[in-house]
Amino acid sequence: MSAALLALAIGAFGIGTTEFVIVGLLPDVALDLGVSIPSAGLLVSGYALSVVVGAPLVTALGARLPRKALLVGLMVVFILGNVVCAVAADYPVLMVGRAVAALCHGAFFGIGSVVAAAVVAPHRQAAAIALMFSGLTAANVLGVPMGTLLGQHLGWRSTFWAVSALGVVGVLGVALLVPRQPRPETGLRRELAVFRRPAVWLALAVTTFGFGGVFAAFTYLAPMMTEVSGFGAGAVGWLLVLFGVGSCVGNVLGGRAADRALLPTTYATLGLLAVVLVLFAVTVGAPFTAAVTIALLGTVGFATVPALQMRVMRAADGAPALASAANIAAFNLGNALGAWLGGVVVDAGLGWRAPNLVGAGLSVLGLAAALWSGALDRRRAPGTPVDRVPVG
Repeated sequence: MSAALLALAIGAFGIGTTEFVIVGLLPDVALDLGVSIPSAGLLVSGYALSVVVGAPLVTALGARLPRKALLVGLMVVFILGNVVCAVAADYPVLMVGRAVAALCHGAFFGIGSVVAAAVVAPHRQAAAIALMFSGLTAANVLGVPMGTLLGQHLGWRSTFWAVSALGVVGVLGVALLVPRQPRPETGLRRELAVFRRPAVWLALAVTTFGFGGVFAAFTYLAPMMTEVSGFGAGAVGWLLVLFGVGSCVGNVLGGRAADRALLPTTYATLGLLAVVLVLFAVTVGAPFTAAVTIALLGTVGFATVPALQMRVMRAADGAPALASAANIAAFNLGNALGAWLGGVVVDAGLGWRAPNLVGAGLSVLGLAAALWSGALDRRRAPGTPVDRVPVG
């Protein structure tokens, strides 16, 4: 059991590194390819939108495939996409490579979440999902800062070669450590049927808006720190370490809290996220307070993840694979929305603090959707609330 979760975490580490490392490299990529920083920020949005399309599509196409074989195949696609990024000579080719790598992202985390939940007792499911996602948060602590430093010293293409090597490790980990999974009994028709449930769509909306608030700020962290806080470019990697440490802590705490009380954890983490983002707009003006708030943003932002993922899986009880992948798409739709809106306010001349306030607004929308979802739960038949339905 622990070996399987470790293998999933290894794959998540590689995928998380390639998703987030571009944030620390935005100024270098923009300068080298002759585009503006907001335009380079679209590499974040492009990746996220590819996840939005690829997560349900790839999961649907692989609905009848053995889950272990599908996970291995997804990691191979991930490697190919990063190799394209490494050899990209211009912005369009880099965008294509990012999009190819992203195709595996949503399906990997969606199917991986189902596998992780299946190998533990029901009362440990959110914690197991959090353990798989610990690879994603570890990427913020180790992969992203190291990739940023590597790219700053050896050129940003070297980072993508290193990420490709991480993908090879991920393939080996999944192939060797994940036990053979039974062929899924639920076909595509049953997986699609769960989307008739309003609870599923509301859960996806909570994820999109709630987590989108994190990326409205995080996407523009590098220029925010150098232009407003007064840090040098070399400090960005270490600031990303602070964010990553916070995300690791938040992921573990959020998983434990979600296993105890799913909806209250969702409310609390989204509310705290909005508060921290408003605070960040103030504290970004001084180096020490900016650094502390970055750690808080990582903690609170990633404390939402286990609850948001568990919520949609339980709303889709009986056929959770496609809904789980769709929730990963919702995370990335939120990432794209946050990155885009953050770029809009910067281009409008509102300054580098403004993306934090955009993020706070998105998180408030996510909290409103969560409260609406909870109200609908209370109207359901007694004894069958969504947050107590076991995952099928």
